[in-house]
Order: sequence, then structure tokens, then C-alpha cells
Amino acid sequence: MAGRGSTPSRRARPASHRAPTSPPELPDGLVPVSTGTVELRRERHDPGAVTVYLNGVPSSHLDLTDPTRLEFEYMQQMAAVIERLGAAPAPLRVVHLGAAGCTMARYLEVVRPGSHQLAIELDATLASLVRTWFDLPRAPLLRLRTGDARAELAGLPSASADVIIRDVFAGAVTPAHVTTREFTADAARVLRPGGVYLANCADRPPLDHAKAEVATLLAEFADVAAIAEPGQLRGRRYGNLVLAGSDRPGLLGSADLARAIRSLPAPTRLLHGAELTAFAGRAKPLVDADVVGPDATEAPPARVRPQPNSESAI
Repeated sequence: MAGRGSTPSRRARPASHRAPTSPPELPDGLVPVSTGTVELRRERHDPGAVTVYLNGVPSSHLDLTDPTRLEFEYMQQMAAVIERLGAAPAPLRVVHLGAAGCTMARYLEVVRPGSHQLAIELDATLASLVRTWFDLPRAPLLRLRTGDARAELAGLPSASADVIIRDVFAGAVTPAHVTTREFTADAARVLRPGGVYLANCADRPPLDHAKAEVATLLAEFADVAAIAEPGQLRGRRYGNLVLAGSDRPGLLGSADLARAIRSLPAPTRLLHGAELTAFAGRAKPLVDADVVGPDATEAPPARVRPQPNSESAI
């Protein structure tokens, strides 16, 4: 299930490649789904905007008439990295671990037309509903598959994706089984040469979990970066960090990416190289034996799992 969103922030909107559609009729109040409830909250001053709340936690923000609009800061940061893959607007193969409202999938369908995307969502009912509610690309451009993120990733072919986005949360916490070195190694396996792994990591001071996740990526990828608001990196507040890993030297430490990150609407820093190593400090990589237990592919027990390996046919 896609998860905890950062504070919305305005960004410049690139021209859309699709004609905008009229905002659909959306339900009011709580709607039951497989793992709890979903609620769609509209903004009076911004009728095209909707925020998806899963079990009371903000999970996705969408502009129903403009898929290129990204309000959550961590999504803007991910987009800045993805923009530097290949020659835009060349299509990409993208795997989304955690789907919710499919905000990033809608965005990439417009800015990278012809991309083939797979979104894996634990909640089968939610996956079906977002097909109904939102203007999502149709298969084969976007396939929705219900299942556990780690188990589904394990079944994907090697060197089959340009981008893997991990946006998996149980409430406000990322399940441990998608944070470990073993899971990260499998993500690296599925990536094509030169591809990038992007993880939405939410943490609070003193950022011990974020530092351990950085150490985990450093153990598996040749090039690693962390992107976040400066005050958060100094351990002043709870929030989202974007962690990125690639086997392509120079991608994440480029001056071009650093400039793009600095130009985002909210103050943002990119840590790379010695700065990133200093941030991680003495943190050790997360491994299954320490944080997951004997069955690393199982979701947390409080979650209700849908039938595995089912795909949306809509």
C-alpha cells in the first residue's frame, strides 16, 4: 500500500500530453477496502485536487485534470531523478511497489508517453476502486496487480525495469520486509543496467532508521543518494526522505541533479558521496535475520492480504 505523503508543495507544471478530462463523481466519507478504509478529500479552493487517505493517513494527492502536477515533495524529488534517465521523453519500464492513487504512474504516462508500468498494491479493493475513480492509463501501459510487494518483486524477470519506486507503508511505517539488504538486492536484480531504485523513507529524529536504510543501499548499489529537507536531515522533525540507488556511476551525484533538487519549491538537499557516508555514520545494513524473522515475504500480521498473483482486468 502506498503511503505517508510529505507536505504538499507547488511545482511548475509541464505541458500535458493528454487532453484534460472532467473531474469524476467521487464518493464522500469513508469507503471500506480490504485493509481498512479509504477517504477522498476534496479542496474547496482547488476543485481539481483530491487527497487519498488510507486509514486516516494521507497517501496520495492527485490533480484530476492535470496528471503532471505533483504536490507531495517526495514525489517531486523522485521526478527530478527520473527526468535524468535516458533522453526524455523516451518511454521507461517502471515498477511501483505500493500504488494507492497511482499519482506517479499518471505523471509518468504523460511525461514519458509509451512507458509500460506495473503497480503492485496489497489492497485488492483499493486497486479496483482507483481504476474507477481516477483517469489511469489502461493496460498494457499500466497494469495493476494485487499482492505483497516483496513477493511480487521476487517473481519479476531480471533486468526488466528502468525504475523501481518503493512507496509501501502500513499506516505511517514502512514494513520491515521491504527495507532489508535481501530485498534491496532483489530490486537491484530487477533493474536494467543504468536503472534507478527510489524509496520513500519516513522517519523521525534521530533518523536511525533512515541511516540504516542508507547503509543498506550503500551495500548493494554503486551509486547512492538521499534527498530531503535540510531541517529534517539535521534531525529536527518527522518527514520523508527519498533514497536512491543505481549501478550507473555519476547519475545521482551529478551537478545537474543537484541543481534540479535545489530548484524545487521547498528547500531541499541532496546528500551524496562523503556527505552521505557521514550521514549514515556507524549504521549497519538492515538484514532479514535481524528485522524480519524466518518468513521475509510475509506482510505484517495486522494486514489483510488479498489473493496473490491477481491482476486488475479493468
